[in-house]
Amino acid sequence: MLSLFRRLKLSYAVYNLFQRRRLVHNVPVYKKLGLNKRYFSPVSSRDFAHLPPPVVGAGPALAQRLAACPAFGAVGAAGQASLLRFEADGFAVLPGFFSPEAVDGINADLAQLIDRRQIGLRYGNKFMFAFRQSARIRHAGEASGLRDLVSALLGHEAQLFQSINFLRGSEQHTHSDSIHMSTYPLGGLAAAWVALEDITPDNGPLHYFPGSHALPYYLNADYQNEGTAWLIGDKDYSAYERFIAGRVAALGLQKEVFLARKGDVFIWHANLLHGGEPHRDKALMRRSMVFHYFSPAHVCYHEITQRPALL
Repeated sequence: MLSLFRRLKLSYAVYNLFQRRRLVHNVPVYKKLGLNKRYFSPVSSRDFAHLPPPVVGAGPALAQRLAACPAFGAVGAAGQASLLRFEADGFAVLPGFFSPEAVDGINADLAQLIDRRQIGLRYGNKFMFAFRQSARIRHAGEASGLRDLVSALLGHEAQLFQSINFLRGSEQHTHSDSIHMSTYPLGGLAAAWVALEDITPDNGPLHYFPGSHALPYYLNADYQNEGTAWLIGDKDYSAYERFIAGRVAALGLQKEVFLARKGDVFIWHANLLHGGEPHRDKALMRRSMVFHYFSPAHVCYHEITQRPALL
């Protein structure tokens, strides 16, 4: 159970008061939605519950959006077929999207950042935001065609806002990104995972549940963690993980494991259930990288802590 201090929304709001440049992106969307919120205000799914469902399906179909994307023609037949199934499957696999030379350059840049102590581990085993310090990593996320493909999948302009590099398997329990990086309207986010070496069953591969993106978005209210006007919910993250494990078991969802080759990319929908398998052989590395993208046309926030996202 979280301490009282960690639950105080006021403490987050005071911190956010000094982060205007990184939070002001939400203000135009708040105004458009008629929400009386400042850039530093707490925000959660409860703030949008009174709004009518957003209109969907008004734009071009997925096949049209992809056909208009120059990067689509460069991914090969297997990648194209997978991208075209994205709305049904909740993910797409792009074999060999990055060349071995590009991957080697990314690994070299990260190693140099670590050696120079320009980047360090956070949240356990994550190297956060290396794209801000490495031109190669930034190019991979923004200029390689990957962002354009994500934009086509979302049906909105995609903006890269986060990179995470791993040297070991994440071993993260099954979850949906939408509990961490939530949007209104729902689904305004996507992620791309890049294999920076060959992945085996022994070094912590990615796992996922095909089609699970079509399930309801499980948010604070679903596991009784909404809190009050002054406090966020009192449950720690393991309560959410247990809730999701219960839904997976109750629904009989079938897990698949992605044994990627170096340079392969796995793009997933904001609500796809996924996680990391155990890293069984500790003598092995598992170099990988995740890019998170969001649509600036959406409000972007953190559902659990009810904070607007710093971008």
